[in-house]
Amino acid sequence: MADTAPGMPIKTEATVFNIIMAISFCHLLNDTMQSLIPALYPMIKQSYALDFAEIGLLGLVFQVTASLLQPLIGIYTDKRPLPYSLAAGMSSTLIGLLLLAYAHSYWMLLVGAGVVGLGSAIFHPESSRVARLASGGRHGLAQSLFQVGGNFGSAIGPLLAAFIVLPNGQTSVAWFCVIALVGIAVLWRVGNWYAENRRANAKRPPASPLVALPRAVVIKAICVLALLVFSKYVYMASISSYYTFYMIERFAVSVQQAQILLFVFLGAVAVGTVAGGPIVDWFGTKFVIWFSILGTLPFTLALPYVGFYPTVVLTFIIGVILASAFSAIVVFAQELVPGRVGMIAGLFFGFAFGIGGIAAAILGVVADHYGIEFVYRLCSYLPLIGLMTVFLPDIGKGRRHLART
Repeated sequence: MADTAPGMPIKTEATVFNIIMAISFCHLLNDTMQSLIPALYPMIKQSYALDFAEIGLLGLVFQVTASLLQPLIGIYTDKRPLPYSLAAGMSSTLIGLLLLAYAHSYWMLLVGAGVVGLGSAIFHPESSRVARLASGGRHGLAQSLFQVGGNFGSAIGPLLAAFIVLPNGQTSVAWFCVIALVGIAVLWRVGNWYAENRRANAKRPPASPLVALPRAVVIKAICVLALLVFSKYVYMASISSYYTFYMIERFAVSVQQAQILLFVFLGAVAVGTVAGGPIVDWFGTKFVIWFSILGTLPFTLALPYVGFYPTVVLTFIIGVILASAFSAIVVFAQELVPGRVGMIAGLFFGFAFGIGGIAAAILGVVADHYGIEFVYRLCSYLPLIGLMTVFLPDIGKGRRHLART
């Protein structure tokens, strides 16, 4: 990261990729640690004699803790930015890992999951703001680079759980505290840049809104975007929480093999996220939302009825196509509500976490009563909600449209 003397103007163009890649790297670390929770489900289920509903409750505590606090933190920091809150959020995650590593009861697991969720609630709104500040106007690229760090972290977590935690037991989760310490150090440096950026730009007049739509149109568009997030994250919850159980039950693979297959899906999500950013900037957010939600429908409908190798291929395709949706939705919403970057990021990250947690709990109950295969047949219709994209206003056409005009 480039050092900047106090009082000197900051040239965002010179530091943009340093900062974006630093925040993306920390997103990778953050989500690697957070993804340990669902990756531990098979081991915890056996060790604590839990049913699917109790596994779902564990996911609910983690994700709802994050979802309820994220919008509140975003609203507060829109008015009073807290550059060093990023390091504080990573510290909360570190404490949560220690609680999970040395928990001796189900209730202590719930507390540990909640503290990790608190770290997520602090991290996401402010880190999304930093990515936008450092974007140089290329909001789709910045948001996707930021997001892909989390995708890679979510993909690596199950793999590390398969090769480190499962063979060495629950206490080996504490080893990941080293990752948290690295994240704290990097985020402290990012906080320095963020604080200096605020000082250097304190006297600049606020930018004029790029979009000025009637309040009713904005509210309707936000509701549509929320439905699209619902579609994406309920389906993602069916994969991230229960894909290992599905592969074990249907194809009789081992727990370790199932974790590797989950890594394949989450790796596909990371690939799709990287590709999605430039596509958002070039074709526009609305186009990407159309394609990434509705475009998965043929593959989700086929998934519950095919064999082992087609299942792996289809989940990879689904992951790639579905991946770009969230970055496009966040950028679209931030254009709808200018000047509320933290609130929008907190609202949509929080809503995504909350929906994922609630879906994990409900799908766990459904799996207990009707079987895990029924869950995937039920969820296969969720991408149909992508048809709601037709009700979004026509904004954010992208660089391709601007070049023509």
